[in-house]
Amino acid sequence: MDAMIQTLAKELGQKESYVENVVKLIDEGNTIPFIARYRKELHGSMDDQLLRTLADRLQYLRNLEARKGEVKTAVEGQGKLTDELAAAIDAAATLAEVEDLYRPYKQKRRTRATVAREKGLEPLAAMFFSLDEPCPPPEEAARDFLDPEKGVETVEDALQGASDIIAEWISDDAALRKALRSLYLRRAVLISKAAEKEPEDTVYRLYYDFKCPLNRMQGYQTLAVNRGEREGVLKVSVDLDAEEAHIAVRRACVPGRAAMAFVRDAADDAYDRLIQPSLEREMRALLTEEADEGAIKMFALNLRPLLMQPPVKGRVTMGLDPGYRMGCKVAVVDGTGKVLDTAVVYPTHGARQKEECITRLSALIRKHGVEHIAIGNGTASRETEQMAVELIKRLGGGVSYMIVNEAGASVYSASKLAAEEFPEFDVNLRSAVSIARRLQDPLAELVKIDPKAIGVGQYQHDMPQARLGETLGGVVEDCVNAVGVDANTASPSLLQRVSGLTATTAKNIVKFREENGVFTARKQLLKVPKLGPKAFEQCAGFLRVPESASVLDHTGVHPESYPAAEKLLAACGYTLEDVRSGNIGELKTRAESAGLPALAEQCGAGVPTIQDIIKELLKPGRDPRDELPPPVLRTDVMELKDLKPGMELQGTVRNVIDFGAFVDIGVHQDGLVHISKLKKRVRHPSELLRVGDVVTVWVTEVDEKKKRIGLTMRQP
Repeated sequence: MDAMIQTLAKELGQKESYVENVVKLIDEGNTIPFIARYRKELHGSMDDQLLRTLADRLQYLRNLEARKGEVKTAVEGQGKLTDELAAAIDAAATLAEVEDLYRPYKQKRRTRATVAREKGLEPLAAMFFSLDEPCPPPEEAARDFLDPEKGVETVEDALQGASDIIAEWISDDAALRKALRSLYLRRAVLISKAAEKEPEDTVYRLYYDFKCPLNRMQGYQTLAVNRGEREGVLKVSVDLDAEEAHIAVRRACVPGRAAMAFVRDAADDAYDRLIQPSLEREMRALLTEEADEGAIKMFALNLRPLLMQPPVKGRVTMGLDPGYRMGCKVAVVDGTGKVLDTAVVYPTHGARQKEECITRLSALIRKHGVEHIAIGNGTASRETEQMAVELIKRLGGGVSYMIVNEAGASVYSASKLAAEEFPEFDVNLRSAVSIARRLQDPLAELVKIDPKAIGVGQYQHDMPQARLGETLGGVVEDCVNAVGVDANTASPSLLQRVSGLTATTAKNIVKFREENGVFTARKQLLKVPKLGPKAFEQCAGFLRVPESASVLDHTGVHPESYPAAEKLLAACGYTLEDVRSGNIGELKTRAESAGLPALAEQCGAGVPTIQDIIKELLKPGRDPRDELPPPVLRTDVMELKDLKPGMELQGTVRNVIDFGAFVDIGVHQDGLVHISKLKKRVRHPSELLRVGDVVTVWVTEVDEKKKRIGLTMRQP
C-alpha cells in the first residue's frame, strides 16, 4: 500500500498524507461528493474531479497488484518462478508489462512451436540459441534429430521446427516487446484507405487516403477511422519500416548466439509472423483506448456545464415539442413545474391551422400568465420558432422564448419513470412537459435521463458503455450535490443522485413525506426506513429543509458542524436569527480580522470548513448556478438566408468537441467555430469554452445548400 500511495501522490502532485487519507475515506465507504465537501482538511481541498481521478487510478493499481499476484501464483504452480522473474513482475508499472512477462508461461493454443516441441526439437533449438556453447553447422546438427515416426523426416523439417521454437521464444521476450512497443509509438504510422477503388462521397472522405504518425493521432481521428472500418468504408493498418524493426529484433536476439545466421532468420520470422501482427493490434487498441478516454472526458466536460445551466426559476412556462405529422405538443407548467394545461396544435399543416394554433396558444398564455416559451430543437423546430415569434408580436411582447436541447426527451417520455410521473398523459405530452421543465431547472429534469442520451459528446455510441456510464454518472452526482436538493420537493430521480442515497432510500424519502407531511428538520431523515446513520452522514449536508425552524437546515452546513457554526457566529457577534434575517454582512470581515486559524481552533474545526460555513451563512440556501450568466432568451428569429459574412451575433455554446465548438446563434442550425478561429491559440477548445457559455461570434461563411455556418470568435 505504501508504494501505491507514493505512486498516486507523485502522479497527482499531492502530499502522501492527503492521498493516504483519501484512500482510507474511500475504503470506509464515503462518497466522493462527501469527501470533497466535508473532509477538506484531510485531503488539502482536492476537488471532486481530482478525487475521482485518484479513485480511478487507485482501482487500476489495485487491479494491477491483484494481477501480479495471480501471475506469480500461476508461474509458481509450474515450478518456474525465479527470484528475478518475481522481482520483474513486482516492478512492472502496467498490466501490459505484466502480461509480457507472463507470456512465455501462459497456456497457449496449439502453435507451430508447440508441434515442433512435440516432435522433440526443443533441444535442437536450444543448441542454436545458446550463448555459451558452440554448435556444429545447423544442417549437421539437425541430422541427429531426424525421427520419421514423429514426422521429422528431413533435415529441413528439423530446421523448420527449431526455427519455429526460436521464433516463439523471441516473440515471448518481454524486454524486446517493450522496446518494440516504444519504437512503434515513436515511428509507426497509421494508414487509412478507401475500401473501394471508386468510393462514394461520404463523411469519411477525409480518410480515403490518410496517413498520420501514431504519436500525432487525434482522438476524433481514431474514432472516425474505427467507425469507417467497421462500416466497411475504410481499410486501416499500422505501418512501421520493416527493416528498422528487423534490425531492432536482431540486435536484441542474435549477437553471441551459437548459430547466429540461423537465429537471424528465425528473428525475422518472429517479427513478421508473430510480433508485428500482435503489436499492430496492440497499437490500434491503445489508440482506441486513449481516444475513448479522451471522448469520455470531453463528454463529461460538456455534461457538467449543461447540467449546471442557470435555471429560470419561478416562472410559468410553456413547453412546445415540435412535430409535423403528429402536430406540436404543448404543456404549460407553473413556477414549480406542476402541469397546468396541455394541448396539441398544428402550426405546420397550413395557414388556417397556423392561425388556430396562434389563437389557442394566445389564450393559454393569457389564462395562465405564461412568461417564457421553451421550444424543443428537433423536427419542425424552425417552423415552430417562426410561429412563436409571430405569436409574441401579436401579444405585444411580455413573453420570450428559448430553443431547448431536447436530446433524450423522447427517451424519458417513453420511460417507466415518466409513466409513473404522468400516467394521465401520452408519450408526446410528457415530452412537452420535460422541455418546459428543462428551461425552468435543467438539472432537476436532466437527471431523469440516462446521461448518455443527452447528446453533448462525439461518438458516444462507440465508447465502452460501462466506463462511459460510470464517468457520466459521477458528473451528475457531483452536479446534484454541488447545487443541493430540497428534501421536501425533489423527485426520487433527483434524490437518488444525492451522496449516500440509493433508488430505494430516495423512494422511501418521498413516501415518508407523503405519509407524514413535509420534513421540518434534517434529523427527521433518520426516521426514513433504510436510511441509517452512515447514509445520513453522507447525505444530510446536501439535503435542504426550507421548512425547518433551524436556519442551518436551509444551508449546506453539515449537521456535524452545527456547533462550530454557532461558535463562529458568537465569536463574530452574531446569532442564528441574524442569519435568518440576513443581517450578517460583516461576518467574513470580522472572521478574517479575528484570524481564521485561531477562529477555527476556537470552533473546533479546520480552516476550510470555517470558510465554507461562512459562505453558507452569508447566503442560506444559495444556488451556485445563480452566479452564472443567464440563458439567452429571444423574442425574434433569423433564418440561414439572413446571415452575411462579418455579421456579429451573440450565441450559446451547445457542444465542445476536439476540433472546435458548435454555437447556437438563433437560426436553428448551429454554427461551427473551428479551433483555429477561437479567441486565442489553445491545445483543446475546452480550455476556453464550456457548454452553455454565452459568446460573441462573427459569421465567416454560410453554405445554405449544406446548411453549414462558419463562425469566428476573432473580431474581423
